[in-house]
Amino acid sequence: MSADFVLYGYFRSSAAFRTRIALNLKGIKPELRFVHLRRDGGEQHRPDFEAINPHKLIPALVHDGHTITQSLAIVEYLDEIVPQPPLLPKDPFGRARVREIADAVACDIHPIANLRVNQYLEKEFKADAKAQIRWQRHWIRLGFEALETMLARSKETGRYCHGDTPTLADICLIPQMANARRVELDLSPYPTLVRIEARALTHPAFDAALPKNQPDAE
Repeated sequence: MSADFVLYGYFRSSAAFRTRIALNLKGIKPELRFVHLRRDGGEQHRPDFEAINPHKLIPALVHDGHTITQSLAIVEYLDEIVPQPPLLPKDPFGRARVREIADAVACDIHPIANLRVNQYLEKEFKADAKAQIRWQRHWIRLGFEALETMLARSKETGRYCHGDTPTLADICLIPQMANARRVELDLSPYPTLVRIEARALTHPAFDAALPKNQPDAE
């Protein structure tokens, strides 16, 4: 399936990374349009892209005349229009647990350790690159400590975050693991997260979505 799907993304964006994983799992090959978040002050600020997403963020998925601009909304939309393989469990508790893990990454860790936060830290507080990395490590570490405890002690954790097949939780966790590695966070305190990451990266849908494997990778 590929007709009339258009994905606006950037290879290093973890939110776009999530979307790529979901598209791959669903067997969808969209037309790719690249929005470089650093070039010329950030192409996301150009009027043509602002017309697509007033938030000036990526990803944005265009399908069937509609534009969806939040990665979690995109993933759940894809799960509804292409039900197989399912990205959320059937039972209410399972769905809640998967969303809980996903939200811990997408709502608590990622938003305060992303590019535009780093740029604000630099502009308003004169934080240099080393200080920005310390900031990112702090917030990732705080979130990972809780996730490691949660996943390690739960009987619901399997080869993946929830059971033995990929879900929305893994779609969020794996890009954040890539962010942690990029800032050289010590991951030895999080063996469960590392194990799940290793498993996920053997799956073609995750491997193909890696930043290094994107056409716009630098």
